[in-house]
Amino acid sequence: MLYAILCYNSEDVVCAWSREEDAAVMEKLAAVQRPLAEAGKLGPVARLMPTTSATTLRKTKDEPIVIDGPFAETKEQFLGFYVVDVASLDEALGIARDLAKANPGTGSYEIRPVMAFFEQGRV
Repeated sequence: MLYAILCYNSEDVVCAWSREEDAAVMEKLAAVQRPLAEAGKLGPVARLMPTTSATTLRKTKDEPIVIDGPFAETKEQFLGFYVVDVASLDEALGIARDLAKANPGTGSYEIRPVMAFFEQGRV
C-alpha cells in the first residue's frame, strides 16, 4: 500500500536555520530514508520551496484565477512529502515517528493512503 507522509512545520523556523543546521537535519532525515530506500519502500521525496514562491490557481464559477502566494494562512505550512510503499498504516506511522525524531522542533506529519493513477488505470 502506498502512503503519503505530508510534512508540516513552521516555515519561519525552518527557513531561519543556518546552512549548518539545515545540513544536520537533512543528514538525520537521510539516516531514516536510507534503510527505506534499501528495502524498496521509499518512493518520491520532495522538499517544497517556501510559500512565498507559491502560485495558487483558484477555481471559480467562471474562469479560474491565478493568485500569488499560498492557498491559506496557517501556523504550519506544507513543507514536503514522502511516498512510502508499506504493508500497513502502522508501518507508515512508524516511519513518520522516525522522521519526527530526526526533525527538531514541533510540526506534524499527516499520513494518507495514496491512490495512484497511470495511463493503464488505477493502482
